[in-house]
Amino acid sequence: MHSVDTSVATRRQMLGAGMALAASAALPAWAADDKYPTRPITLVVPFPPGGSVDVMARMYTESLGRLLGVPMVVDNKPGAGGTQFVARAKADGYTLVVSSQSSHLANPLVQPNLGYDPIKDFENIAMLGRQPNVLAVHPSVPAKTFAEFVAYLKERPGQVNFGSAGAGSMGQLNAEAFLLAVNAKATHIPYRGGSPHVTALLSNEVPFVLDNLVVFLPHIQAGKLRALAVVAPTRVPQLPDVPTFAELGHPDLNLTSWTGIAAPSGTPAAIVAKIHKAIRTAATAACDGRAPQDPRRDPTGRNDARRV
Repeated sequence: MHSVDTSVATRRQMLGAGMALAASAALPAWAADDKYPTRPITLVVPFPPGGSVDVMARMYTESLGRLLGVPMVVDNKPGAGGTQFVARAKADGYTLVVSSQSSHLANPLVQPNLGYDPIKDFENIAMLGRQPNVLAVHPSVPAKTFAEFVAYLKERPGQVNFGSAGAGSMGQLNAEAFLLAVNAKATHIPYRGGSPHVTALLSNEVPFVLDNLVVFLPHIQAGKLRALAVVAPTRVPQLPDVPTFAELGHPDLNLTSWTGIAAPSGTPAAIVAKIHKAIRTAATAACDGRAPQDPRRDPTGRNDARRV
């Protein structure tokens, strides 16, 4: 009989078993990516309900849930903590965040210790859309045109208030850029989210804003607010009589708003691709299925649901 080197045989058995174990451990991950999703998806909105980002998010959740085959649940977590929560979440596609120029651009610039890195901590999935901003005033303001309003501000340096969704928000930065461009001064009043600062403008608590058209358009169309200028490449069809900032001599004030969806860094590419495809389909349906005057349709007519 030939002797058997048991040590070699044992090593081969252990190696084979190890390879089999590794393969079996990898299979569930592949299967999970292929079967995703199998349970509800949480979409974190790092802003209070009622603001422009929240409106854009809720515009898509029903159709995205239908396309992906599971419910998509909106979870409002206002402030940097909401975005930070997603940055630290498991990268499995079940916790996403609505990104915006506030959370992923402005806030990191003005608040360096946010607790998240907008580039390293996220996988950008798709852009939901871009929307113009609007310079809107309360009807009690006597100025009927952009030029009259600039003169009105200069006659009252620092005495006129403007509102925004919070300190460091794009609404504040937009207005500050406008004031700098026209060499005027006004006082910033920060609110805790988009909905409160809309209410403040409607009640004349603040007489003007320069912010996302999506949330202010219905009130402008109802005559509750007056639009003096829009930030867009061309006049928007919903407000054909309102000039653009470029027409008024300020082409550099290109302050459009954008909204997207992102996942924690490390989310599998197959899952990201599946979500991206659903967003693209939902965005196309949203644009095609709504009348041009619908404020939830991208006022510029652009469809930017794509990987960014």
